[in-house]
Amino acid sequence: MRIHAISISETKGVRKDNVTSAVLRPDHGIVGDAHAGNWHRQVSLLAKESIEKMVERGLKVGPGDFAENITTEGIDLVALPIGGRLRLGENALVEVTQIGKECHDRCAIYHEAGDCVMPREGIFVKVLTGGTINLGDPVTRPEDDEYDES
Repeated sequence: MRIHAISISETKGVRKDNVTSAVLRPDHGIVGDAHAGNWHRQVSLLAKESIEKMVERGLKVGPGDFAENITTEGIDLVALPIGGRLRLGENALVEVTQIGKECHDRCAIYHEAGDCVMPREGIFVKVLTGGTINLGDPVTRPEDDEYDES
């Protein structure tokens, strides 16, 4: 399980640009991203596997095209519970606050494909502990770090 891509934008409602690293600030989100702020949807995540579903439908899309901040690989994001936590990289800790979203205005992807995975398969988190994240960093569940040696 790892970070496949990191994407940010200075304005809302647009596809995000890919970057090689980002700084997560507690109770804020990704520094420099339009969706950051003191609210429950500070950072959005979407699985690479979800994007691949849209590619299989013939769309030419990739990380950031669904306006997600972090594209993960190898983790079933929608199976995480509200309140579940993820460690991103070495230090950043985030908590799941929302799974999916209501899509009020159909995005360009929906109009092109007749469907969009972000409302069903994207998740939103708030930042509990900040840190710098980089492409390829591990994504882990904190409870996976703890084990009983008995």
